[in-house]
Amino acid sequence: MTMEKNKETVGECPAEGLLKQLSGKWKPQIFRLALEGPVRFNGLVREIEGSNKQSIATALRELEENGLLEKTVIKLKPLHIEYSLSEKGKSLVVVFQQLECFAG
Repeated sequence: MTMEKNKETVGECPAEGLLKQLSGKWKPQIFRLALEGPVRFNGLVREIEGSNKQSIATALRELEENGLLEKTVIKLKPLHIEYSLSEKGKSLVVVFQQLECFAG
């Protein structure tokens, strides 16, 4: 009985949900690049070595769905889309900095 209760408590950890949102192929790299300013899809594909269009598209969609990135359509010719950190994403900058300190 105690063992089952401990498993449930571990599954409810708020940090686990955050780590799941940020884990996945290319999400940390996209997040880091977005810290510097708005990013574009093709720029990410070029800048992130080893990436491909499908994996970048999936990561961008998931980061947007999780509220970490905002998608902006720029209606100049040629039409293009930029992704930038949302307010929620900006609030995680401190968390990323702490992780980098811990890893370094």
